[in-house]
Amino acid sequence: MESVPTAELIRAQLRRLRLKAELSQEEFGKLVHFSGSQVSAVELGQRPLDRFFLKRADEVLGTGGLLTSLLKLAERDGQPSWFRPWLEAERQAQQLRCYQPSLIPGLLQTEHYARAIIRSDDTLSEDEVEKRLAVRLDRQSILTQSDLTTFVAVIDELVLRRADEGFRGIMEQQVAHLIECVGRSQVSVHLLPADVSLHIGLAGPFSLARGSDGGWVGYLENQLGGTVIDKDEDLAVLQSRWESVRSEALSRRQSVELMKEVMTSWS
Repeated sequence: MESVPTAELIRAQLRRLRLKAELSQEEFGKLVHFSGSQVSAVELGQRPLDRFFLKRADEVLGTGGLLTSLLKLAERDGQPSWFRPWLEAERQAQQLRCYQPSLIPGLLQTEHYARAIIRSDDTLSEDEVEKRLAVRLDRQSILTQSDLTTFVAVIDELVLRRADEGFRGIMEQQVAHLIECVGRSQVSVHLLPADVSLHIGLAGPFSLARGSDGGWVGYLENQLGGTVIDKDEDLAVLQSRWESVRSEALSRRQSVELMKEVMTSWS
């Protein structure tokens, strides 16, 4: 759901900027490739805020990206209450660690992979899928536009090999993206080989974020959402488990070679 105060602010700013530019709804609609009635519906809150519409509106009105920036805030505010503390910790982190035994970590997902994963929840409408996708892709900006110095991910090799004929094209693009990400100085991806059959990480995925104050925050994912971890004793357990799965994983170079081997096996 949209954050009501932020959504109303976006609509109010849109109307104010349009009137300031001395454009009628019909005139403005032609410039952003919408009808005048669609512009009216957006301004009155009868039509959901649309990322493409607001991007065009920013360009036409010369806002410097104001409306799309406000939409990002609305989408972040619309996240479940249990997820917001982790989003904030992730956004402010100087170091991030992530272990994933079943999926590519969200910060490293391509748009097509992320959409397919989100869409696998058949209770979500297409509009909700796109909203969640937008938030996930927006989160990835921390890899290039924040104070983050290191992001280390450990991923089970079997995650890459989970690709039937219908999904293989998406996975090929995804693995190529992982290799590209490893080329960035602050990103490391390490594969946990399939022949490591038993290890503590099988208990489930988790992430750790270290802030500028040196403190750590953890995050556990589950079928009903997730839990933010901030107790010292629980963080100590997660740090220990991180060291365990990291020690079982391949080096950065070996992981890239295995990624390339997996892609070669598909062709």
